[in-house]
Amino acid sequence: MECQSHSAETGIRSGRHLISLEDLDSMTENMDTELVHSDNGEEGNDQDESELFTYWRDVGRRHLVDVPRDMEEPIQQMARNNQSQDRQPVPFTSLGHKTRQQVDEPMYEKRQYEKAKWACVTQNEPGYEQSICKGFMKLMKYICQQNSTGLFLGMTLPIVTIVHTNQNRSELLPGVTTAYYIPTHFQHQVPQPFDVDIVIDESPARIIYTRSFNGITNEDSILQEINRLAEDLDSPELFLQDTFIVAGYSNPAEPNRRNEIWFIQRP
Repeated sequence: MECQSHSAETGIRSGRHLISLEDLDSMTENMDTELVHSDNGEEGNDQDESELFTYWRDVGRRHLVDVPRDMEEPIQQMARNNQSQDRQPVPFTSLGHKTRQQVDEPMYEKRQYEKAKWACVTQNEPGYEQSICKGFMKLMKYICQQNSTGLFLGMTLPIVTIVHTNQNRSELLPGVTTAYYIPTHFQHQVPQPFDVDIVIDESPARIIYTRSFNGITNEDSILQEINRLAEDLDSPELFLQDTFIVAGYSNPAEPNRRNEIWFIQRP
């Protein structure tokens, strides 16, 4: 994914807890069983679907984020189809690992990712959580039939966010890109989005150095993981210095979520 230009001004932290990408996915997971397995007939299904949107909207309000009415159908689509066994992983080749020998602790993994097409949305909201919330809602609509094929495209893992930092990597800057890997069977004929804010980008083949971390992703945890990995790299000057990728894999309802921080090697 190529990152769009971003402001040089530092991000403003509002102090409000905004609904995040993790919250959005978790809502679908929590309501999925009731919606898919309801045996009350068509009337019961209609009621479940209405309750599903109400659930999303109410949780959104508690986090000071509006979930608009036009998200109702994408939410229902995701609930019907978002099964963990159907999520396609983004393909890569592992080129090796480095561990801290004294404690046998993984320091990083080196990977090769081939060129691939991604659907990307860049948001310039004051906070990280707000940007990924709005970006992911747009991508949900694209995945859930609001594309030139009219098909549900299917989920892929990880969903990634591209972030930018200031020079000393102490703050995230505005301009967060949320990106969805186009499933392999659509790579050669990509469904086109109806939303003009969604850009289909072909990322070049590249080398990524990555390390996993558990827990939530927010501005503080992302900056901490960026700086921790920078300390462990043998030649940090070989990587992009202000652009990093956060990858999320796990069901956010899990207490120990699996995430990764990615450093991008310069071409």
